[in-house]
Amino acid sequence: MCLRKGVAEVATRALRLAAIVIPLVATTATLAQSSGSRTNGQSTNTPAPPVDVATAKALNAAIDALNMSNYDDARAALAPLKVDKLSPYERSRLEQILSNIAAAQEKYDEARAHIEAAIKAGGLNEQEALDLRFQIGQLFMAEGKWKEGAAALEEWFKVAPNPNSAAWYLLAGAYYQSEDYEHALAPAKKAVELMTTPQENWITMLLSLYLQREQFKDAIPLLLRLIELAPTNKSYWLQLSAIYGQVDDYANALAITQLAYGANLLTEDAEIRRLADLQLFNGIPYRCGQTLEAAIEHGTVKIDEKLYDKLSNCWIAAGELDKALAPLSRAGELASNGDEFVRLAEVQLQRADWPAMQAALERALGKGQLKDAANAHLLLGLALLNQHKLTDARPWFERALQSEKTRQNARSYLQLIASQQPAAPTAK
Repeated sequence: MCLRKGVAEVATRALRLAAIVIPLVATTATLAQSSGSRTNGQSTNTPAPPVDVATAKALNAAIDALNMSNYDDARAALAPLKVDKLSPYERSRLEQILSNIAAAQEKYDEARAHIEAAIKAGGLNEQEALDLRFQIGQLFMAEGKWKEGAAALEEWFKVAPNPNSAAWYLLAGAYYQSEDYEHALAPAKKAVELMTTPQENWITMLLSLYLQREQFKDAIPLLLRLIELAPTNKSYWLQLSAIYGQVDDYANALAITQLAYGANLLTEDAEIRRLADLQLFNGIPYRCGQTLEAAIEHGTVKIDEKLYDKLSNCWIAAGELDKALAPLSRAGELASNGDEFVRLAEVQLQRADWPAMQAALERALGKGQLKDAANAHLLLGLALLNQHKLTDARPWFERALQSEKTRQNARSYLQLIASQQPAAPTAK
């Protein structure tokens, strides 16, 4: 989301529209005007004061050239007019057109000066003057002067009757871009409350402000609206799931992520892994295993030790020990140490497959760099003991005696071996 660009575009677009709101009719020697508030969507039909025929012709020619983007021609059409000879109304219209020309050429300082002159000339009714003051704020924002734009709009809001949602959005945007998030919040909320047609950018601005303040519960309904507006925008689904996690609602965090997965929106490695984590956390480990196996099959996840470790955790939690063997073995092959093979041995222990347990531990010790070597020694002794290889088991239990963590169990197994092995004959 690029709020800076969005707000500036709204301000600039409104200024372009302002260039055509002063239609002139020279044939009637009057200036036909739209004196209603474009900002508030209201209009009145107050008759315009009379305009000199030659003046109206010049103003009309300037407007025609302006609307065709012929700015030099527009200025040239106005050049013959004698400012001191114009009525207040004619002078205001002249300055208003000059402001539009300058704004179209992105000469914003000049445009604002002409607006001030148009108001000062005294030829505008109250609503027209109000509309022009609103344009001053837009001009500041069109050139990225956010603080000045906010200040100008605040002045306008003091006297504007019933500002509409677009006006509130521009004010919120001005504060947001000047990083005054505290003052941006109220107008952003007002803009979203008043909008008749949902505007994605307006909702995302308010969402951003809520997230900055860690108002996660307030952010949830906004993301639900954004998903309705843009159901294929993956970021909204992922944000909503993450926010449910922030408020410890992991069931909904999973539900939203699962819906996005069902809609084929989750295509990145991290997204698939998070879905699997949520499935495991929410007590559906079998589905977790299915998710990861499908991702491996379709090539949507990076093959690494952590992936196979996660997959094995899913199958172990699901009680599918046989399914856990292959991923544990692959994790062991990819790992830089032997710890995954120790985990494989522990699964084989639960399956009472002693030869396979022995093989896994031998591979673990062969890789080395174990976090708990004494535990591996104890387990290997146990695997050998259960195969009745008492002599082979003894030295591994003796090694396990060196760790306080495994010492008691190792001593017990050594006593068991001693009770089963015949005593060595004594010399006569």
